[in-house]
Amino acid sequence: MNMANQRLADFEKERPRLLRLAYRMLGSVSEAEDIAQDAWLRWSQVAGGVDTPAAYLTRIVTRLCLDQMKSARARREEYVGAWIPEPLVDLSSADDIADEVTLTLMMALERLSPLERAAFLLHDVFNVALPEIAAALDRDTSAVRQLAVRARRHVRDKRPRFAIDPAKADTIARAFFAASRDGDSTVLASMLAEDVTIHADGGGRVTAFRNIISGVDRALRLFAGLARKQHARPVLIRTILIDGLPGFVSIDRGALLQTTALDIRNDRIKTIYIVRNPDKLGHVAAALGLAADQPLDSLP
Repeated sequence: MNMANQRLADFEKERPRLLRLAYRMLGSVSEAEDIAQDAWLRWSQVAGGVDTPAAYLTRIVTRLCLDQMKSARARREEYVGAWIPEPLVDLSSADDIADEVTLTLMMALERLSPLERAAFLLHDVFNVALPEIAAALDRDTSAVRQLAVRARRHVRDKRPRFAIDPAKADTIARAFFAASRDGDSTVLASMLAEDVTIHADGGGRVTAFRNIISGVDRALRLFAGLARKQHARPVLIRTILIDGLPGFVSIDRGALLQTTALDIRNDRIKTIYIVRNPDKLGHVAAALGLAADQPLDSLP
């Protein structure tokens, strides 16, 4: 095999892992794909042989992500309303989300510095050795160890404790969809934690409440009010895992595609993550054969 073909083979072997790393760093599927493309261009131009392609490519992607995060954080400061990572749905491709990072943990990672986030993901999620991380971050090994320790301390309570049974996840997601659609306060009260929070990401592109809704009483009033005001009943497209959390894709009020993910603790819904921003749903729509802004009357 010539050098060019070997380079391509090495990259394609690592590409699923590199995409996961970039997505976990940036919270954006589209930006992760751009990073992977940029990494390929740099990798294809490396002169000479490389003993460990996986480590070399990890270093390239990590540094590209750190550069990207500088501008991404500036954009987040101007973002309208709550910001939620682009939903990554489980369409039965183990390569897509083959790690234990849930949406809840992704949100917690947003509070870390870029270097802490990189150290935590590389060490605790992708099992990269400390010396390799040190090379990627251009820090010494002891500094990287401290970065990982600090990050781990900040996100300790957000790590998944157990995997929810798929059948139970489906049941909970369907029950919540029906109860929230109908504004059924009795059923919702039995499902929601007392300190439940609701995050909705419209990005200023579509209607979504800008502030986080906290507490079961406010949540019940919200869903009851939405049910009274709806002109068309929301339509459930399918239940699905969204970044490891039970959830569903629906066509909701305003005839827009949205995803809803449910963080369940002690059999109660602790946090609800709703993404309505069409800019973040293109890959979900494409995977399901829909348009991100598909109207209700065009559904099959």
